[in-house]
Amino acid sequence: MFGIRRRAFITLLGSAVAAWPIGARAQQPARTRRVGVLLNLSENDVEAQRLVKAFREGLAQLGWADGRNLRIDYRWAGGDVGHIRAFAKELVGLSPDIIVCSTTPSVVALQQETRSIPIVFLSVTDPVGQGLVASLAHPGSNITGFALFEISLGTKWMGALKQIAPSLKRVTTIFNPKTAPYYSLYLDAIEKAASSFAVEGPIVVEVHDDADIERAISTLSREPDSGLIAMPDSFNFVHRRTIIALVDRYRLPAMYFLPFFARDGGLISYGPDEADMFRQAAGYVDRILKGAKASDLPVQQPTRYELVINLKTAKALGLEVPNSLQLLADEVIE
Repeated sequence: MFGIRRRAFITLLGSAVAAWPIGARAQQPARTRRVGVLLNLSENDVEAQRLVKAFREGLAQLGWADGRNLRIDYRWAGGDVGHIRAFAKELVGLSPDIIVCSTTPSVVALQQETRSIPIVFLSVTDPVGQGLVASLAHPGSNITGFALFEISLGTKWMGALKQIAPSLKRVTTIFNPKTAPYYSLYLDAIEKAASSFAVEGPIVVEVHDDADIERAISTLSREPDSGLIAMPDSFNFVHRRTIIALVDRYRLPAMYFLPFFARDGGLISYGPDEADMFRQAAGYVDRILKGAKASDLPVQQPTRYELVINLKTAKALGLEVPNSLQLLADEVIE
């Protein structure tokens, strides 16, 4: 009798022990994962917040929410290389599961701080040529992400600017070499296109602050039939309102690299849809948090480009935008 009771007790105990971990696990909350985000933008910038919103929406669609199963630590460098280095060190010190960053200087700073924490970059030109990854298909390290560069962009900027300002005879480019170390790639394409349109340039001007921007644009305005191309550069992103206001004051036709430059009052812009890339970056974060290796995730190229034309600005400059160009536009602002 005792043997029967003992066997029953052991069976009951065994069943309870087998069931216990399942019940306990069901009651245990999932571990909160930590994501660092280093953006070479300004926190109070409406467009920068729109990009972050796209990133968070992408995460939400995949089941991740800041404050629930995710903790996101943001750092905003505002186009300052010194801040980038300091924030890179700070974020790595937090030991996050993954770090998301924008622009080349941010990736370089993080690469110097860690070779183990996965890094997903955005808005980086020529990551292979800059030594950030081994190849687009096989990054081969803890770094992958979403590239910005397309060789034909320089040609398209020049062609569109010439169409909208047919009297154009010379073109100047502005950028900050500290935040746009890859500038020569675009300049080569712009130079070839300018030559084909019998346009002088590009005249290269480096800018480091608002005073430099004003000097560059005021100097450009002294030469008749001149135009401006604001190069892909986080510095130009952060200082875009200054650039647009000065170009407007000196009545110059200008081409910009991201859609919201035209939405903010610039004449014309053509470039990748960055919000779409930020949304896609959430997918890479999701895959890495679920066990994928950054080295196995190919670097993605932009899939969506936007041409935005501001007819109000064109009218103020006395420019007629060809119907053929308007028909190609994704957005025409009137």
